[in-house]
Amino acid sequence: MTRRVAIVGAGQSGMQLALGLQRAGHEVTVFSNRTAREIFEGPVMSSQCMFETALQTERELGLDFWAGECPCVEGIGMTVRNPQGGKAIEWSARLDGPAQSVDQRIKIPGWMNAFEQRGGRLVLQDVGLGELDACAQTHDLVVVASGKGEISKLFERDAERSPFDAPQRVLALTYVKGMLPAQPYARVCFNLIPGVGEYFVFPALTTTGPCEIMVFEGVPGGPMDCWADVKTPKEHLARSKWILDTFLPWEAERCRHMELADDNGVLVGSFAPTVRKPVATLPSGRKVLGLADVVVLNDPITGQGSNNAAKSADICLKRILEHGDAPFDAEWMQQTFDRYWEGYARWATAWTHSLLAPPLPHVHKLLQSATHMPPVASTLVNGFDDPRTFAPWWFDAAEADRFLEARAREAAVDRFDRRDFRKALGQFSTGVTVITTRAIDGRRVGMTANSFSSVSLDPPLVLWSLARNAPSVADFTGASHFAINVLAAHQHHLSRQFSTPQADKFGGVDCCEGTAGVPLLNDVIARFVCRNVRQYDGGDHLIFIGEVERYDRFDGEPLVFHSGYYQVTTRHPECLQ
Repeated sequence: MTRRVAIVGAGQSGMQLALGLQRAGHEVTVFSNRTAREIFEGPVMSSQCMFETALQTERELGLDFWAGECPCVEGIGMTVRNPQGGKAIEWSARLDGPAQSVDQRIKIPGWMNAFEQRGGRLVLQDVGLGELDACAQTHDLVVVASGKGEISKLFERDAERSPFDAPQRVLALTYVKGMLPAQPYARVCFNLIPGVGEYFVFPALTTTGPCEIMVFEGVPGGPMDCWADVKTPKEHLARSKWILDTFLPWEAERCRHMELADDNGVLVGSFAPTVRKPVATLPSGRKVLGLADVVVLNDPITGQGSNNAAKSADICLKRILEHGDAPFDAEWMQQTFDRYWEGYARWATAWTHSLLAPPLPHVHKLLQSATHMPPVASTLVNGFDDPRTFAPWWFDAAEADRFLEARAREAAVDRFDRRDFRKALGQFSTGVTVITTRAIDGRRVGMTANSFSSVSLDPPLVLWSLARNAPSVADFTGASHFAINVLAAHQHHLSRQFSTPQADKFGGVDCCEGTAGVPLLNDVIARFVCRNVRQYDGGDHLIFIGEVERYDRFDGEPLVFHSGYYQVTTRHPECLQ
């Protein structure tokens, strides 16, 4: 069924969602207050360094128009300045997949033009409450992807999730050319100046070609809060150089011959990081859904803005496509946000907030340990792509010590590069399952696993494996039964939900009960209720053997995991002949 969707805002999230819906055959209207040319010729809007998982959401829709010409960001480096002006900490590590930054002045006009060429309706006007209400009357769904103007007041601030009521940093961007590249590989160079602020810089593609984007984050009232008297682009560049000369001489050395990429390549501003409630009520009583920065606005200190936008658009798109012809009511809107919040934004927000405060002792220890423990550096760097991996050890001193101990043991016994070994194993495609059980104290327990395999038909035996240091080890070893739920192609969100540490992984999950109270997920393509027969030593994992006592098989396509990504199956061409 074709749905009519209106999207207010032509940024990363709004245009990505619009193009995805258009590709699926839906009727989409996008509202923008600027033309493509006005955006291209206007000032820069963001720094937008996007990591591998976010870039993949663009690739899946065929929207990576600039992948071949945009410089790659191969890693991230961290430097912490000491009180004497030298380096207290310095290290770097490679990303598992390269990041890229395409100037929004290139990307958004390109996407807007593609949208119109493919038959999309682009309306150039400011949208107020009246226009929004009119859209809600004529469209099946209205998505607000721009929170500027009076419509920003529609979405109520979520006080519980918003600890800040004022800006935590004064922000400035400077797009430049002529900077010496980082060696030995292109990377985000992140510099922390305790009590003063942060500075990071990375390669990008802008309207005039390859460039470097300088991002300055000054503590309000401190020496990097120094932009109020800057009036011209030339003065902005000079102030940028002054900050580096004063606080980061090693970065200043790279900048002796740099110049602005263009006169519009500068930006100064500040805002309070805020989480808002995702469903707004119009004067008519109709509901609209907030997306990306409208509902989760994070400080750019962790570079999550465009990544948040891409992932929220991806989740919203998949939710719409799987919804069929049912109405987009307030409950659906809230559940769509919850999937985005629990699956990604919650962790990116908590991690970002933690970096806006002075680093706790255990965080400083983690950063210091990365200087001599490459596995720690690699984990920290790749957390920029998936902040869920920071839980719980980034936020808890005891967990941080356990994390460091585990990485030290790994370093001592590794015969080859652990991440590369995982990549090689990832070349073997697997299905995705959620293993569930009922703990002795009555709690429902679940976790994502792709280690499931059949063992024997007579008797009917299956196996799966669990890391020895997993929090649920005692729950599974002490349980009489467990269930293996084989996920369908549309249930990738459940894979993420059950692989992320949280108090209740079953929140919002449709399930029933099997033998011994074991939770069984509904809408899967198969599930096996198993008696917990025995466990075997599997190195750093335990191998669980289960005897199948009952199974259910349903129609549907499987969720597949290959080379670090969720995939869907297609029939081989030779089988169609």
